[in-house]
Amino acid sequence: MSASMQREVLVPEGLAPPRGFNHGIAVEGGKLVFLAGQDASGPDGDIVAPGELLPQFEQVLENLRAVVEAAGGSSEDIVKLNIFVSDADEYRANLAALGEIFQRYIDTYPAMALFEVSGFFKPGAVVELEGFAVVDPEQDG
Repeated sequence: MSASMQREVLVPEGLAPPRGFNHGIAVEGGKLVFLAGQDASGPDGDIVAPGELLPQFEQVLENLRAVVEAAGGSSEDIVKLNIFVSDADEYRANLAALGEIFQRYIDTYPAMALFEVSGFFKPGAVVELEGFAVVDPEQDG
């Protein structure tokens, strides 16, 4: 991160300490990148591992990384994610494994929210993520 871009993880007093997310991230300087909802579509456009949360979660993170890299950044530049799942109980039951997958892509958890939804555009999808990244204008990409 260059001197022209500053990132601060926000941990307000009075809120429970974050675990697996951050309450907020303040960023100054940089290019704002809006990340469209990414499902677990592979290069052929088909859903990877239909109905399976863990391999789909990894594919979604791969897809998000590709978008941020196309903007000249890296996964570390993601500052906000909304996670949509078809089964919140399954997500909670797999928190440790999901955390391990997540940390292969991003060291500092972004601000996040989790939503259970009734369905996705593509059959077989069980997870989708969308959010924001702030890319350092001096980063090589």
